[in-house]
Amino acid sequence: MPEGAQVEPWLRGTHQDVPPAQRAVIHALELAKEDLKRWCEGLTNSELHARPNQIASVAFHLKHIARSADRLLTYAEGRGLSPQQLSELGTEMDGSGTLESIWAELDHGLTGAMERIRRFASGLLLESRTVGKKALPTTVAGLLVHVADHTQRHVGQAITTAKVVRKQPQRSHS
Repeated sequence: MPEGAQVEPWLRGTHQDVPPAQRAVIHALELAKEDLKRWCEGLTNSELHARPNQIASVAFHLKHIARSADRLLTYAEGRGLSPQQLSELGTEMDGSGTLESIWAELDHGLTGAMERIRRFASGLLLESRTVGKKALPTTVAGLLVHVADHTQRHVGQAITTAKVVRKQPQRSHS
């Protein structure tokens, strides 16, 4: 391993008390948090909210990661979304929030998601669940896996956007 390189969460031997499927999702969230910190921390508020070529901002992706994990886990727990979750859904792209508040929301959201994931018993993974107004069918396992893959998708987009906005002159961010 190159000097200074860090071992990814799934290779650290952590969370041995958690069943393998849930452990994999937790490791994916830990990796997401570490990658976002590495590539997006230190952005200015302007860079955080920049939308080059009208793509989604880094702020959007950070909010969406935390909030979508919460929504998906709510479905996995067999519950419908609360009025607050539905209300927040419409504000992810609104350009609000400071660097500190958005990082705090992401950290709180991912930490809470990992705690919730730990609570799923392996015997529940094949239980049926539905998603959204259309009650689309899935399982607890399907939702947990989607928490991991959806999070990683937005991590990649946030990192790419962060790299783009750091390269652009300040006046070109919007």
